[in-house]
This record gives sequence, C-alpha cells and structure tokens, in this order.
Amino acid sequence: MKFSESTSIMKKELMSYFATPIAYIVITVFLIITGWFFFSTFFLYGQAELRGFFQLLPIVLSFVVPAVTMRLFSEEKNIGSFEILMTLPVSTEGVVVGKLLAGTVFVSVMLAPTLFYAISVALVGSLDWGPVLGGYLGAVLLGGAFSAIGVFSSSLSKNQIIAFIIGLAICLVLVLIDKFLFFLPAPLLNIFEYLGADYHFRNISKGIIDSRDILYFLSVIAIALIGTTKILEERR
Repeated sequence: MKFSESTSIMKKELMSYFATPIAYIVITVFLIITGWFFFSTFFLYGQAELRGFFQLLPIVLSFVVPAVTMRLFSEEKNIGSFEILMTLPVSTEGVVVGKLLAGTVFVSVMLAPTLFYAISVALVGSLDWGPVLGGYLGAVLLGGAFSAIGVFSSSLSKNQIIAFIIGLAICLVLVLIDKFLFFLPAPLLNIFEYLGADYHFRNISKGIIDSRDILYFLSVIAIALIGTTKILEERR
C-alpha cells in the first residue's frame, strides 16, 4: 500500500463531504448539542472545567460518526461506482485507509470549533489544560475508532440506513458496555471494562496518557480495517 493512494482517496472523500450541505448541517447540529449541554452546565455549576462536555462526547459521537461514514462504501455500491473504484490501480488497503482518514479528519474538523469552550472557561477561571488536551487527544482517537467501525459497517451493505444502524449499534455497545458491569460475575468485570471505549476515553480525558488506552483505540481501528479489507477483497 502506498500512502499517496490513501491521501488521494482521503482528499476525494473530504471534497465530496464539503461539496454538499450535509457536512455543514452535521457540524452545526453537533455544535448546537454540545454547546447547549456545555453552557447550560457551565452557568449552572460555575466550574472552570470541561468535564461535562467530555462526558457527553462519546455518546454524541456514537450517533454522529456512523451518520458521517455510512455513505463511504454504501453510496458507491448503490450508484455503481464501487466496481470502477475496485478496478483502479490502487490497493484495497489504500482505499480503506483513505476513507478512514477522511472520516477521522472530518471528526477533527468538527471538534475544532469546540476549542472555543475551553477558551471561554480559561477566560473566566483557572483552567487545567492537562485534562483538556488529554480530552481532545482521546476525542480524536475515539473519532478514529468510530470512523473505522463506520467504514466497516458501510462495506457490509449498499443501503446507507442499514450501514448507519450497524455502525451505531457497534459504537453504542462499546460506549455503554461498562455501564452494565453490575450484571456480570466478578471474574468477567475487568475483561468487559477493558472492552469499553468510554472507559479508555475517560482515562485519557483526565490527562492520564496510558499506552494501554492508546493501544485499545489503535486495536479497534486495526480490527475494523482488517475486517473491511477482507470483505472488499472477497468482492473484488
């Protein structure tokens, strides 16, 4: 796989995102939801922190990222350009990684305006930038993992709604799995806790950069990309 292949695919997908109103609508809705939650809790409790914003972020991204990525392969299959894409002199891995990068960059662009929340807090109080920087690093890793899941889901069906539902279901399971640990026997607690994306995101958003948390997100990305590549290779 040549990295230039992936960057070409990424640029193509990003151009198609921002060539339509959909990208701007998604970003606007995301900012309205997170902004309302942030400012309502900020003025209610008057605390100079972004803890509430980062607590909300995994569940919001569980809905937003599958909605953004559901078209990446499904649309091409639906309109017939998927066959043309697969006959081009590009590797399957290059196509998959390129679409993953497009989804991750889009999530990063969507998150960028929320830095205004941190600046607002810093202007009125003493903000601890460690957890903030950790939170944004975790958000990008979480967005990359969810984008990989979205790419995988999109490769399963030419119907975008089905791709969205599959991606949403997987993301929600990863976010909520550690919320139901009290139903499990003690020997399984640590295993299922480690499987929870929200558990690892919370660790990083506290400003604690642990290689195990980063490895978790990279593992989710790798597994999803391998699965997507296998599916596409079989159809190629």
